Amino acid sequence: MVVLSVRSSHRRRYVALFLSITGFIIYRHFSGQTGRMRISRSEGLSVNSSQFTLGGEPFRLLGGSLHYFRVPKAYWKDRMMKMKACGINTLTTSVPWNLHQPGRGEFQFYGGLDLETFLHQAVDVGLWVILRVGPYIGSELDLGGLPSWLLRDRKMKLRSTYPGFTEAVNAFFDKLIPKVVPLQFKKGGPIIAVQVESEYGSFAVDSDYIPFLKEALQSRGISELLLTADSHEGLKSGGVSGALRTLNLRKLNYDDIKYLEAVQPNSPMLVMEYWTGWFDGWGDLHHTFPAEDMVAVARKVLRRGMSINLYMFHGGTNFGFMSGALANRSYKALVTSYDYDAPLSEAGDYTPKYHLLRDLFSRYNNGQLPDMPALRWKESYEAAIMYQHLFLWDALPFTQEPFKSRTPVNMENLPVNNNNGQAYGYTLYETTITTGGFLKSGNNIRDRALVFVDRSFIGLFNYKTVELAVPDGKEERTLSLLVENCGRVHYGRTLDHQRKGIVGDILLNNVPLRDFTIYSLDITQSFIDSLYRAPWKSLPNKPSFPAFFLGRLFVDGYPGDTFVKLPGWSKGVIFINGQNLGRYWDVGPQQALYVPGPFLNSGINQVIAFEEAEADFKIQFEDAPDLGMTVDI
Repeated sequence: MVVLSVRSSHRRRYVALFLSITGFIIYRHFSGQTGRMRISRSEGLSVNSSQFTLGGEPFRLLGGSLHYFRVPKAYWKDRMMKMKACGINTLTTSVPWNLHQPGRGEFQFYGGLDLETFLHQAVDVGLWVILRVGPYIGSELDLGGLPSWLLRDRKMKLRSTYPGFTEAVNAFFDKLIPKVVPLQFKKGGPIIAVQVESEYGSFAVDSDYIPFLKEALQSRGISELLLTADSHEGLKSGGVSGALRTLNLRKLNYDDIKYLEAVQPNSPMLVMEYWTGWFDGWGDLHHTFPAEDMVAVARKVLRRGMSINLYMFHGGTNFGFMSGALANRSYKALVTSYDYDAPLSEAGDYTPKYHLLRDLFSRYNNGQLPDMPALRWKESYEAAIMYQHLFLWDALPFTQEPFKSRTPVNMENLPVNNNNGQAYGYTLYETTITTGGFLKSGNNIRDRALVFVDRSFIGLFNYKTVELAVPDGKEERTLSLLVENCGRVHYGRTLDHQRKGIVGDILLNNVPLRDFTIYSLDITQSFIDSLYRAPWKSLPNKPSFPAFFLGRLFVDGYPGDTFVKLPGWSKGVIFINGQNLGRYWDVGPQQALYVPGPFLNSGINQVIAFEEAEADFKIQFEDAPDLGMTVDI
């Protein structure tokens, strides 16, 4: 009985000690939260002569851009804490309409697109938020973040008050805005400002468009400060009364500042996009912006009393098919990495820019900054040996029902995906021919096509190659064109013309081809998952292409970040556990794709590569990125 009494006494002491410690932790947590957000909520971010105020107090905005859709959800808070430790007080993020609404009436705000959770995590870390709601956001995304199903309307005028566009915008805002209204500053949330559109002044085809968006936001409950953002030439035409005009730049040009002061006098100045680096196109070099030069401009901006937002602070990755393209002079598709040479690397590592900025920003934080979070280990793994092979034509039964048409039909107008058309990936067009001769694309291939006769490769169409020789033959043969959407242009005046696939007649001996069977090969996760039922075969010594290759990656212990490298492979897409990591292409500059640890399992991981032309039969996993040879901006 004595023993039992002593044990009970010890147990009560342990329970009391545990409750005391728990209570102290909870108290510190919530008192810290309250202290971090202890500010008058009656007055939001306001324009007061030459300075901002927030809650009635002077406020210098030190911002950084972070796109939740380019970062695994498991890493959101890690990236935010690294921003906070650098001295950033405001997070800027954009809302990609095309990802949130892949089809009419179909909305996705969960998983990696859970915007509300992202915003709540910003509160936890102690960051204010500027929300860029679009509907066009640019950001080097396919079609600038606009959904491709808009282009099913042949008369569509994007970024205008064309009824078909405004009706779609209203439907999207009806879903989006109620999610963020409760998270505005004056309601106790982190959102201190909302940006309308993006660089509309460089587009400016409809003077009623920005006022329409302003009213659409305010009528749905947006009450915080509205912003527009433009480079010098768009400052005047891109703005709207009642919204603060802000400036985008890389170098501090005093003429830009004077012009903004003339267009918008007696207002604080915000550099909404200070470009910390740049994006890369396939076939180019990797662009870098020397750290000292980048930070020198930021220092000048702050010395002039201006506020600044770093675009990007952390770039992340164009997972899947989300990357855009350029159309300046000629078409150029963008790479999978969105590293951007930003202060935080694609994998969330610190760079020299980060350390220099932290030193600079500490002077505007009373020299007191949180400790820098520890970095995550990067891992190299044993190569995945590809042991099974699936020829493209053997995978077609697992696509959607093929569509027959007298003439070619572009991706967006195919009767697939609940009549929303095809957004991304490849489309296979097949017809019958009875002769050889000269095949002409008429520049109607968007963007690149592998051409086959009876499944044997005969050549490639792209923007430069528009004519091919077809071998002679009088019997009926099948002509196949596997057309890839390499990414829709994300900026400029050609947005209305970004339909993909075959967009006009293909001529054989100057006669238009007719009677097509069309397969939509958008390679979604559900399609990849369905391939377990496909007739995979052991990998032959000389496999046929294009084809899917199946292998396994073994991870011993807790998975860490790694990088896929594919020497000896040509061009394609890679999937791990059904997750589309993005495109690879031997033209570079990018030579390795980022694989976040949360995409991997401890133990066996399924690896599938869709390869167009050449394979080495193994895929390497290394512990360092390889973005290719560099060139200074």
